[in-house]
Amino acid sequence: MNIKRLDKVIENMKRHQLEQMIISNPASIFYLTGKWIEAGERMLVLYINAKGQCKLIINELFPLDDQPYLEKIIYNDREDAVKILASLVEDKKLGIDKVWPSHFLIRLMELKHGITFVNGSPIMDEVRMIKDAEEIKLMKEASAINDKVMAEAIEVVKQGYEEKKVCKLLADIYEKYKTYSFSFYPLIAYGANAAEPHHSSDSTMVKDGDSIILDIGGFTNGYCSDMTRTVFYRKVSDEAEKVYNLVLEANRKGIEAVKPGVKLSDIDKAARDVIENAGYGKYFTHRTGHNIGVEVHEFPDVSSVSHLEAKPGMIFSIEPGIYLPGKLGVRIEDLVLVTETGCEVLNAYPKELQII
Repeated sequence: MNIKRLDKVIENMKRHQLEQMIISNPASIFYLTGKWIEAGERMLVLYINAKGQCKLIINELFPLDDQPYLEKIIYNDREDAVKILASLVEDKKLGIDKVWPSHFLIRLMELKHGITFVNGSPIMDEVRMIKDAEEIKLMKEASAINDKVMAEAIEVVKQGYEEKKVCKLLADIYEKYKTYSFSFYPLIAYGANAAEPHHSSDSTMVKDGDSIILDIGGFTNGYCSDMTRTVFYRKVSDEAEKVYNLVLEANRKGIEAVKPGVKLSDIDKAARDVIENAGYGKYFTHRTGHNIGVEVHEFPDVSSVSHLEAKPGMIFSIEPGIYLPGKLGVRIEDLVLVTETGCEVLNAYPKELQII
């Protein structure tokens, strides 16, 4: 159990005037315990109250023998886990996180019908959005590996494989660097497919002049990497080169805007203005970025409606794009760490226009 992180959670509960909450998100439980448990259909809940009590209700199929500072309540498949939880919950307002299955929540509401249930997710979200020194170290290591994988991925694309074949080969490349799973399934998109920001890689083969989006990330030692580069196959048209340079400038302007105290919406605007002023605003169809850490998409996002201020320790993406339907797409993405004076870019793979 990471006592320092638990203390931060309890302090935030007090700030929000919440005396008790339950955490079911495996990522948040990992954040506090260092153990990632996928319990499937079985209930897994960490109960915390503002007095400092912390109890993990866990099925006997998932033993945790190396957590001496965490009280465990172990149940089996013949027992009613929600009833066990109900016996712990006080007759006060209870925070529930955003991923707890509704069938557990409804059962608890039936057993504890006299209390108020509220969204407790902001408690963990706000704590997790500021990375501590160990997390920053791990995020930098994960991003350094992603730089290496990107270089190898582009070499694979040069060989003319179909999109989904590149995705499969990426798993082996990551494994070379002791990264045994993706932080999200890779997005490899050629030509017109690259105009779909969330294209599902398919059997499309690369053609001369195609823009190629490579959006990749690995899950390394419990932390996610995420980076996008766009390259061109054998040649680039004048229009594609213009679009690329605009996205690159938007990426750079977004990064330049990152400083403590700057609203995330203003960072989004700094990147978006470049594209809108050039007449391509309607083709930049998504937010500029998202926080990242234990999960690839964390709170908050970098968008026009996110008015939180950047704070030292935040790590988020800057990933503007332009997507011309039926023609091409370009996205360039880096992760940035907010520092005391500005930001540090965690990705080093080059961004200059590249023809492969």
